[in-house]
Amino acid sequence: MRHVFGVRVGPVAFRIGSAWRAPVEQLRTLYRDYPAHDGVPDFTVRLEAARPWRRFVRPSVHIRGDFVIPDAAPLPLAQGLLAAEMGMNLQMALGQRRFLLLHAAAVERDGRAVIMTGESGAGKSTLAALLQARGWRLMADEFVLVEPATGLVHPFPRPVSLKNAAIDVARAALPDALWGPLMRDTPKGAIRHLVPGAAALAGAETPAEPVLLLFPRYGLPAEQRPVGAGEAFVRLTQASTNYVGLGERGFTALTRLVTDVTRAAIDYPDTDSAAELIEALW
Repeated sequence: MRHVFGVRVGPVAFRIGSAWRAPVEQLRTLYRDYPAHDGVPDFTVRLEAARPWRRFVRPSVHIRGDFVIPDAAPLPLAQGLLAAEMGMNLQMALGQRRFLLLHAAAVERDGRAVIMTGESGAGKSTLAALLQARGWRLMADEFVLVEPATGLVHPFPRPVSLKNAAIDVARAALPDALWGPLMRDTPKGAIRHLVPGAAALAGAETPAEPVLLLFPRYGLPAEQRPVGAGEAFVRLTQASTNYVGLGERGFTALTRLVTDVTRAAIDYPDTDSAAELIEALW
């Protein structure tokens, strides 16, 4: 690859190579406060052109790496940063075996973590980002890393991918935050990456004990209900990309998690309502 960038996010190191300069320069800006990594990475991502001439004529970015989806559609070069982030997600989803991966967000305070998971559009990423303004440390947005041996949640504070209306909401709540470029007309509309706050980056090596598992839903009147351990277990197996691959380790880790934490589903119309519900449960 002509252009290369290496970075460590919590316990995971990535090496991203690109046939174009622009995506790597955008990565350097977005991850400027993260530790650089020049050694052997855990995962490699490559941004390539399908044909040599496509580097120059209507350039489109194909995501390659240690693990790939062969028929994945390319993205335009203007969305090269998004392609890099998707490539990093893909490597974690298909290749991570050290941790139990949950498609979820997590925040922490006083050494105790709240895990939030749910369907796409439930608002977990936006909620996790906005809770930073209320004294919570952002631990993860896309993937929550649970260590099977200890049950602890390890930080994975990648930049938060915010979409459409959530971008302006977060900008108003976090006026001093560092942002990536605004990318329009992506498969999910407008996307902009929010860099986690200083507490998240300073605590990127500090795990936390999970104490609360939430299934949030945005856009409904404030309400909460308990969630049984069996329901939580099934929903988390569906939210994990490597539960089956981990075998007994995954079963043991997930059983411990749903047994040891408080479990609840919350509906909320706005961040203030969600914060009140979380404070009461936490």
